[in-house]
Amino acid sequence: MIIFLATMLATNLGIRLPSVEQKLSVDWRNPNGAEFWVKRDDLIHPIISGNKWRKLHGALSRAEQVGITKFVSFGGGYSNHLHALGYVCFQAGWHLNVIIRGDYRANPTPMLQDLHRWGAQIHYVTKATYQRRNDADYVQHLRQQYPEAMIIPEGGSSPDALAGVAEIVYELTQFYDMLLLPVASGGTLAGLASNPKCPALRAIAVLKGENYLESLVSQSAPTSATDWQILHDFHHGGYAKTSAELMDFVTDPQISPSIPLESVYSGKLFFAARQLCEAGYFPLNSRILLLHTGGLQGQRK
Repeated sequence: MIIFLATMLATNLGIRLPSVEQKLSVDWRNPNGAEFWVKRDDLIHPIISGNKWRKLHGALSRAEQVGITKFVSFGGGYSNHLHALGYVCFQAGWHLNVIIRGDYRANPTPMLQDLHRWGAQIHYVTKATYQRRNDADYVQHLRQQYPEAMIIPEGGSSPDALAGVAEIVYELTQFYDMLLLPVASGGTLAGLASNPKCPALRAIAVLKGENYLESLVSQSAPTSATDWQILHDFHHGGYAKTSAELMDFVTDPQISPSIPLESVYSGKLFFAARQLCEAGYFPLNSRILLLHTGGLQGQRK
């Protein structure tokens, strides 16, 4: 029943799956002759793009099955997760409360302007309050405040999300030696790691989170049989931080016309792929798949 509802919801929203696998042609120095492909999850939907639909559809279908039409979730002022969830709720006629880290009332971001236009109720909280988003007492308070609502964690990284992300592996049309992806909240990496058929995983940390990120993934996928590792040398200063070198890279005409990048997730992923390729990191004559997780709306200012 949940699978049927997920399919119906996807059809109504215009979700395009499976996403394509596109060969990446670049002039990077490539001493080991690695071959690069891109899983274009950014093309799933113009708004609900990338891993956001994969993380959300299980929870939303389960909510639809039991008649839940109200939701609460969390994020920052540029959250791709809240942007996707807000659009789904708007299209479905569902009610959404969002809890935002920081106060943007004087200068709302394009993402927050979209949420307001889509009818979401926006609540700005201090960073100290936001840090409690996973505390049992705080979550219980929210359940009392919104008794008919489903609470979806930050980034959409709920247990339902793991199964949705794991489906990526079953869409692959050829063998890959390794899959590269960006990691922030750990949900996408955990979902892929939970699938024993997944290729080896190398995740590019887009924030300063050594040990913290590994702990998040291990908690979500404790029985993983997949070879996974997080690489921490490519965050360019932290989450949503950048560098002149990274900004030059994401606007490189060799890549950007056919595969648009932004500097928070996909840009750091592709930048890392180039650096690793040129350093001879990948096995000889290996085939490497980069997972483009979308999030292009976050580059709007």
